[in-house]
Amino acid sequence: MPTITPPAPRCPATRRRRARATTAALAAGASLLLPLATAAPALATPPSPASSPASSPAATPPAGQQDGHDATGDGKGRPPRRPPAKMSTLGGALLGRPGVQVRTEPGAPPLPRDLSGDSWLIADAESGDILAANNAHWELPPASTLKMLFADTVLPKLPKNQQHRVAAAELEGMGEGSSAVGIKEGSSYSVHDMWLGVFLRSGNDAVHVLSAMNGGIARTVRDMQAHADDLQANDTHVVTPDGYDADGQVSSAYDLTLFARSGLQKADFREYCSTAHAQFPDEEKPGKPRGSFPIANTNRLLTGQGVPAYKGMAGVKNGSTTNAGNTFTGVAQHDGRKLLVTVMNPSIKEPNQVYRESAALLDWGFEVGSHFKPVGVLVPPKSTAGGKGRGGASSGSSAQSAASVGGGGGDDGMWTAVGLTAGALLVLGAAGYVVNRRHPLPERVRRTAKEGPKDPPVA
Repeated sequence: MPTITPPAPRCPATRRRRARATTAALAAGASLLLPLATAAPALATPPSPASSPASSPAATPPAGQQDGHDATGDGKGRPPRRPPAKMSTLGGALLGRPGVQVRTEPGAPPLPRDLSGDSWLIADAESGDILAANNAHWELPPASTLKMLFADTVLPKLPKNQQHRVAAAELEGMGEGSSAVGIKEGSSYSVHDMWLGVFLRSGNDAVHVLSAMNGGIARTVRDMQAHADDLQANDTHVVTPDGYDADGQVSSAYDLTLFARSGLQKADFREYCSTAHAQFPDEEKPGKPRGSFPIANTNRLLTGQGVPAYKGMAGVKNGSTTNAGNTFTGVAQHDGRKLLVTVMNPSIKEPNQVYRESAALLDWGFEVGSHFKPVGVLVPPKSTAGGKGRGGASSGSSAQSAASVGGGGGDDGMWTAVGLTAGALLVLGAAGYVVNRRHPLPERVRRTAKEGPKDPPVA
């Protein structure tokens, strides 16, 4: 397994050099990228506000916003202009405060400048420690990052090799301007190919067909909400399975990070979200051989389209809609450390800003090392010993109660994980997920350094 060194802090000159070397970065990223094993060991009691002198004042508005805006939405599904004064404290009291929360120690680098996301969070994927956050529980439109919850919910139910012929009704009801992978009525597709369409092209057409196979849109929405509730993603209200703007459909940076962490327990989920380029089947036409066309992942930190590919990036999902703006949840690994980052709706409206802010937070997270005190934790599901009911705080004694154990079927040689991947959660003490921390390189993830097609319009 190759040795991966943490990235150095990026300066503007470095960014320009990396932008000119995108192809080289892609090749290096493909050889260095490791899938992320997510473990949720027993979680310590979240820090209290009294012990957090470095946290931001409660009245701090999000970056890029000004006082005086209405704190309520506009009735058209758009989010309020600033966060509520009090939010959920699930995972830690500091997470209920508006504004930036960080507790660095001497020798730690400062947070990146110009972080303009309405909400963001960076966490250690294995310990669950949240390194820093901004309005972590602010309920905002999620766009296609909600597809992580869709996949985590539906993916285990459908055999990947199952073939399905698409009916016209299964493609109805998609929102105007929806992103699509190009599924055609009357053609047959494998479940595997449709999941590639979901993750790479954010295809709402693939989501609708897979939802039909799951019993329909209404049932899929109910299943997703039930799974979100079990994950303690209490900020999330599901209205559509694809994340398209809908009144009342919200999530949070905290919840989106929970979805990614849960999904990454599944080998197939890891394969799809970390695939940069693939071929998708053409429409079936009588008397003609069936071809295929290239599709590229819309996660630009994975492909290097428009921004430098991020070293060690292994997924997860991006999104963009009118109400949500740009959203992104990503995961990366360096030197065995694995970080999850979520950024929602940067107020700086520059192309690829959500990726730049995500990369800057990852750089900071790898550089800060252990020179911080957590501002909160990612809680385990209610269905594990470490979880509690809706609205409750996590419990547990220490991360030492988690043990490394061998795993079995379902990991497909990408990494060995016991838990959701093996079909059952192994709980030791108050541990949420228990994994074997060996991470062999992926064998089946299809990558290429060639540039694929451009992004679809919206999520």
